[in-house]
Amino acid sequence: MKHNIILTKTGKSANGTVQLTGSKSECNRALVIEALSDGKVKVENISDAADAVLLAGILRKSAVDSPQIVVGTDELHEVEVIDEKLPSSNHEPSPINHEPKTVNIGPAGTAMRFLTAYYAIGNEEVILTGSERMKQRPIGVLVDALRTLGAQIDYEEQEGYPPIKLKGSFEQQTRKISIKGNISSQYITALLLIAVKLPFGLELHIEGELTSRPYVEMTLAMLKEANILHTWEGNVISIPNQEFATTSLHIEPDWSAASYWYAIAALSDEAELFLPGLTSYSLQGDSVITEIMANFGITSQFKDGGVHLTKEVKPIFRKIFDMKECPDLAQTVIVVCAALGHEATFTGLETLKIKETDRILALQTELAKIGVKLIEKGQVYKLDCSEKQLPQRMFISTYHDHRMAMAFAPLAILIPELEIEDADVVEKSYPAFWKDLEKVGFHSEVKA
Repeated sequence: MKHNIILTKTGKSANGTVQLTGSKSECNRALVIEALSDGKVKVENISDAADAVLLAGILRKSAVDSPQIVVGTDELHEVEVIDEKLPSSNHEPSPINHEPKTVNIGPAGTAMRFLTAYYAIGNEEVILTGSERMKQRPIGVLVDALRTLGAQIDYEEQEGYPPIKLKGSFEQQTRKISIKGNISSQYITALLLIAVKLPFGLELHIEGELTSRPYVEMTLAMLKEANILHTWEGNVISIPNQEFATTSLHIEPDWSAASYWYAIAALSDEAELFLPGLTSYSLQGDSVITEIMANFGITSQFKDGGVHLTKEVKPIFRKIFDMKECPDLAQTVIVVCAALGHEATFTGLETLKIKETDRILALQTELAKIGVKLIEKGQVYKLDCSEKQLPQRMFISTYHDHRMAMAFAPLAILIPELEIEDADVVEKSYPAFWKDLEKVGFHSEVKA
């Protein structure tokens, strides 16, 4: 049952230590690597985010029920012609179970993309579905790429959208495919994760500028930790068929979750916060929050096995924020700017419209409640804070989006009574969020 919370905050300081859950982004990649490795790779510090827990359960059950990933020869890695069919790999597909199983991933977008690729190269017939919102989120780019490689995938309802049926008979047709760089990096990651299990490997050509590059770099770095080598020359990433090493992948705490604590520090008059486990050499692109929030007077000092945040009141000069490589930080930074009346301009928000909700429209709707406009002009967005007014009470709609709830929660520092809809939505990525807020002086009360 959904419930709202009333969030309040006594005083405008934030002091304390908060232990964050493991990174959802790292964890989801590591879980797929573990599943593909035939037991050689183990994941440590699995995130307790609902998406990661769900994906772990599905992958581990699938591995027990039907060990099902293609294992090919590595004789033909030098195929050069992108349109030419590959010679037979002499690989006989495993017998197919003709009774399809249904896998429902609910609202977990990452799981949908990663499992589409995972099941595409297996020998199970699977119907992959999700929530009503998931059925509105496009999957066609990834399906087209997998079909080109040799997967048999059908749409069950609307063309280009889940649910999809993966027929469980894969015979690689080519090792070279092209994909646009300005689509979700999760499509690219899904392909890179399965590349090592393709009989002839993968040569992925990225067309145009790559959006969310740090997420692709994270994927390749984690594969490298498991002894999977790649080359990246120009716009071409190549991964040959090769063996995983026996190793463990340790998941760092979540920098996306850390961003909300940076927002709290930015809106406080005084802040001394410690986030254990975070490092200055993170694989996570969202660690760039340290640089972004330096503009708002937040100093990040890495010591004692984590990062210390301190607040220094200073003028804000930066006017343009490019969120292309860190779109999950956009809501956090936009809300902070709006609350402080800082009329910044934002670029790189193209993917926000196809997330858990249309995040642009959601931001525009909720910011209007404090008199702030987020004005869209092509691919540029500008805040107009000329009519900003913080009310005594405010209701925040969350649109089934965990990041809407957490991005707006810090406003309780400035607004005496903040009601947030559907508080449990944070379980998707940060289940302990409301409890952690109480450690630094927030009070949350379930609305009767």
